Amino acid sequence: MLNKILPLSLALISALPTWASTIEDVPAGEDAATQQIVRLIEDGVRAEAKHGKAHRDAHAKAHGCVKAEFRVLPQLPDEVKFGIFKEPRTFLAWIRYSNGSGKIQDDTEGDARGMAIKLKGVEHSKSGTQDWVMINHPVFFVRNAADYVEFQKALATDSPLKFFFPSFNPFDFRLHELGIVNAIKNKTVANPLDAQYWSMTPYRLGDTAMKFSAHPCSAASQYSETTAPNFLRDNMQKQLTQGEACFDFMVQLQRVVAEMPLEDPTLEWREEDSPFIRVAKITIPAQTFTAPEQLAFCENLSFTPWHAMPEHQPLGGINRVRKTVYDTVSQVRHELNGEAHHEPTGF
Repeated sequence: MLNKILPLSLALISALPTWASTIEDVPAGEDAATQQIVRLIEDGVRAEAKHGKAHRDAHAKAHGCVKAEFRVLPQLPDEVKFGIFKEPRTFLAWIRYSNGSGKIQDDTEGDARGMAIKLKGVEHSKSGTQDWVMINHPVFFVRNAADYVEFQKALATDSPLKFFFPSFNPFDFRLHELGIVNAIKNKTVANPLDAQYWSMTPYRLGDTAMKFSAHPCSAASQYSETTAPNFLRDNMQKQLTQGEACFDFMVQLQRVVAEMPLEDPTLEWREEDSPFIRVAKITIPAQTFTAPEQLAFCENLSFTPWHAMPEHQPLGGINRVRKTVYDTVSQVRHELNGEAHHEPTGF
């Protein structure tokens, strides 16, 4: 009897789809770890604010926020026609470019570079917006909430290396994560408009999962000076004084569950398994964005993966941590700076 059942079971398993899983695996203790992370980060933001203005705990230094258009392309394949990409449409957007560190430091320091997009006028989103948050590397260097606690503890004591080498036991070393950090810090970016950016973490795309990326589609900028403390802002402004810039916005579908996990953002989804699909074009028109009032407006904006339509719900442990952390830090930051906390209404 077993000889008959086993082949049938294997046949049923092999008939199951190997992709399109949005089932999350929430580990025990994640809520407690998240609350610990929030306390550590909030304490850090409040301590820094005693010396001046309260800043974000990450991506504290903005190069500027620019006006843009996000045009969903026509004739997309049915497998991506969900949420924002359901039909051709153009959204007005704000895009914030930044350094990844929680410290305001010179652009000459090795660091992640961020691109955060806020689409306006989004129906079926509680915030009325859709935020796409990215950095210039395809993976993150922290696996889960438990590890994030250890990372924040190391930062709190100004000893980040303790996260990667927590003891003398080599089995405790986080060499994979250290390799990711080094890869991020060693990337050379002369102009934010010339870099490619990735979501790192997964999101829903209807009933499946995706990651997304923005790839520059304009010619490489001629402005590439890299010695001034704010060269990223300077080069971006010089380019946008001369003309527009553009990015292709692309999505990558989760096609092989075993190779494309939701819960480990340190693992890259290989393009060999699932090539990116171009779904929208971002156009940044020529403009000036360095006026003091616009820089102040940029500082007051809040970006979070959870400003999203249900069809683009953030997935995975790091995104679940972000929900509480981003909301708390934004509220605390605005409170300490005496500023209203709301989504932008003007353009």
